[in-house]
Amino acid sequence: MNRTYTYRLYPNHIQNDLLNRILDLHRELYNAALEERREAWRRSRVSINYYDQANQLKDIRQHREDFALLNFSSCQQTLRWVNKSFDAFFRRVKLGKTPGYPRFKSRSRFKSVTFVFGDGATLSTQRLRIQGVGKVKVKWHRAIPANAKIKQVVITRKCDGWYANLQLELPDPVPVEHPGKPVGIDLGLKNLITLSTGETVEPPKFFRKSEKKLRIQQRRVSRREKFSQGWRKAQKLVAKTHEHIANQRKDFNHKLSTYLARTYSFIAVEDLGVEGLARTNISKSVNDAGWTQLLTMLSYKVENTGARLVKVDRFFPSSRLCPACGCINESLTLADRTWVCACGAVHDRDANAASNILSAALSTLGRSVVTPTWVVPNTPCVVTEAAPL
Repeated sequence: MNRTYTYRLYPNHIQNDLLNRILDLHRELYNAALEERREAWRRSRVSINYYDQANQLKDIRQHREDFALLNFSSCQQTLRWVNKSFDAFFRRVKLGKTPGYPRFKSRSRFKSVTFVFGDGATLSTQRLRIQGVGKVKVKWHRAIPANAKIKQVVITRKCDGWYANLQLELPDPVPVEHPGKPVGIDLGLKNLITLSTGETVEPPKFFRKSEKKLRIQQRRVSRREKFSQGWRKAQKLVAKTHEHIANQRKDFNHKLSTYLARTYSFIAVEDLGVEGLARTNISKSVNDAGWTQLLTMLSYKVENTGARLVKVDRFFPSSRLCPACGCINESLTLADRTWVCACGAVHDRDANAASNILSAALSTLGRSVVTPTWVVPNTPCVVTEAAPL
C-alpha cells in the first residue's frame, strides 16, 4: 500500500535561495532534454529515449560545475519526467485523442524535484536534510508510521511556500469486520451528498464564496503592466486565493470521507462521468463540488476501516426508478425534486436515487462496477413539484 504524506517546510533565506536555484537547474535540464528530443526527430527522424539522455549526465556534470553540485539520482528523475511526458503523448496519439505535444516549462510551471530517500534527502534530528541545501525545518503535523518505508521525497514549491511530499510504502491493511450499516450515496449540486438514510450534506461552495474576492484581485492584475513587479505581486495574490480554496475543499472532503468510511460498512455510489459534466454549462458548480476528489479519498480510506466501496453504472436510472413498482419516470427533469409514481408512492429525487443505488449495489456484490437490470411498465408517472436546480 502506497501513501503520500505532505509536510510544510520552513527554510531560511539562504536555504530558500538554494532551493530556487536547484529548481531552476532541474528546469533547465528538463527543457534541454525536451529540445534534444524534438530537434533529433525534426532533423534526422531519430527517436531519443531515456537511456540515451541519462548516459550524458556524467559529461554534463564534468563541464557544468553547477550541475555537478546536483544530486545525480534527482537528475535521472527529471529525465524520467521527460520520458513520461512523451510516453503519454504517444499513448494519446494511438487512442485518437488530442495529443498535446510536450512543451517547455517556464519558471511558473516547473515546481518540483524528486529525490530518492537516502540519496539526496534524509531525515536528521527531526529535520529534512537535502543535498546542496542542508537541514531544513519541517512542521511534523503528523507522525510517520513506524512500519512505513520512505521511498521518495518530492520537494514542491507553491505560492505560499515549500512542501515535502514523502512517498511511503506501507504493509497492506489487515482485513477487519466493520460494525456499520450499508448506505447508498447520491452526489448532487443542491445537496453535495444525499444518503439512503435520509441525511444530506450541503455543498460548501468555497469557490462561489470567494468569487467576489477573486474578481477584485484579477482586475488588479489586468491593470498592471504584464511581467512588471506589481503584476507579479498581484498575480501571486490570485494564486494564494486559489490555493486557499483548494485547501478548504481538500480539508472538507478529508473530514467527510473519513466520517463515511468509519460509519458505514458498505458504501454504494454512482460512477459519474465528471469529466463530461465539467464541459457543460454547470462546469463551475461541478468543479466546485469536488466529487472526484471526494470519491478518490473515500476509495482508499475504506481500505483501512474494513468498509467496501462499490460503484453503480452511471446509466442506471436511479432518480427515475420507483422501487415500489419498478416504474421509470421518463418525463423527470433536473428541475423536478419530488415526484409521485402511478402506484401512489411519493419520492424525493435525491433520497430515492440513493436508495436505488444501494439496492442495485447489494444485488450484485461480486463486481466493482455494477450494471443493474430493471423493468419498464407502461404505467405513467406524475411530477408533483418542480424547483430550480
